[in-house]
Amino acid sequence: MSFPGYSEYKDSGVEWLGEVPITWAAGRLKHLLRIRGGQDYKAVESAEANDYPVIGSGGQFTYATSYLYDGESVLLGRKGTIDKPLYIQGRFWTVDTMFYTEVLPETNGRYAYYAATTIPFSLYSTNTALPSMSQFDLANHALPLPSYEEQTQIASFLDHETAKIDALIREQKRLIDLLQEKHQAVISHAVTKGLKPNVPMKDPGVEWLGEVPAHWRVGKLRWYATIQGGLAKGKDYQDRETISLPYLRVANVQAGYVDLTEVKETVLLESEVERYSLKPGDVLMNEGGDNDKLGRGAVWKAQVNPCLHQNHVFAIRPNVHLLPEWLAMFTQSTRARSYFFLNSKQSTNLASISSSNVMNLDLPMPPVAEQEKILQRLETELQQFTNFLTQADKGVGLLLERRSALISAAVTGKIDVRAWQPPADESAFDREVREAGLEATA
Repeated sequence: MSFPGYSEYKDSGVEWLGEVPITWAAGRLKHLLRIRGGQDYKAVESAEANDYPVIGSGGQFTYATSYLYDGESVLLGRKGTIDKPLYIQGRFWTVDTMFYTEVLPETNGRYAYYAATTIPFSLYSTNTALPSMSQFDLANHALPLPSYEEQTQIASFLDHETAKIDALIREQKRLIDLLQEKHQAVISHAVTKGLKPNVPMKDPGVEWLGEVPAHWRVGKLRWYATIQGGLAKGKDYQDRETISLPYLRVANVQAGYVDLTEVKETVLLESEVERYSLKPGDVLMNEGGDNDKLGRGAVWKAQVNPCLHQNHVFAIRPNVHLLPEWLAMFTQSTRARSYFFLNSKQSTNLASISSSNVMNLDLPMPPVAEQEKILQRLETELQQFTNFLTQADKGVGLLLERRSALISAAVTGKIDVRAWQPPADESAFDREVREAGLEATA
């Protein structure tokens, strides 16, 4: 769908904004919204889900017995997640990491929200480890001001068009979830059942593992590998001579691969380098993190050498009866994921597993030659899933780009939507979504 521009434009005087419709006034965010600071919530915190939401820059995280504001508001991050404004109606409480706003008279709240999403936050954010925005910078952010009637029309147009895009994004993400489930199911079947469909099976006596081919061995990981713990950070070497070397963290160890996008360095004594150095063929496994990160494995191929690992990353060193790739693949199976979850210590949002529990993992072990054949087959099959997932992720990215571009074009007057009309009924909206290729979802 394409829209015309306005017939006449004028220079806004703002470099990033460019030209705006000649009838629009020059203004600032404070001409749409009055910004207010959040407050501490501890005195009013509640565990009841039917109480008022408490919202920080990362979203809602608890409830309150009282509310800070009642009405329509655009929420703006002060510290942390600063680039995701929220629109809300009703009673709520915001903490000091999130500004709330009062929508001024002759302002359409939805338009103000869409305008806020176009703020170039990176130009204002303080250059600190935790991004932050000042109330002054937000209030004085320059933007064009269409009339209230045009604001309302633009907001209605964007509500409708972004809902269509959001429906497509939800369906694309649902496809990604299904592909990931199928990806894991393929791995799980191959590493516990093998490739031959009619091979005799046996019960190894491990409840969570299920039946495996009768000619496979099942044994504790400690029978086939040793484990090396990692380096704890923050040691005080008291002016002793140290060396700085790269080391891997939990974030580096992904499911099936090592992410070397950001490899940090740490200091240690030269005498400790051998103790904490990785060797080619080590299987890296995460000791802690959220449940998705816990225990996931990847084979180290000495892409960086020498390289250390922190104490939250185990290095498993297999013997000749166990291929490193087999162990790394097994850690991605549903059976292994279940074991790690059941044998971990769970906290509020993190989990950890001990080295002894890792080494007590019951591992199905085909002969090495069969491990190689299964891994070769999996490599071919999983590459297809990788290709599909890459395309699906790309599709989500393109939809998000289109959404942002559409909002920006509408609220800055690059397109003229004054003649746009919403569909007469909801079924017409559904048809528009279907014409785009997917069904709308509630």
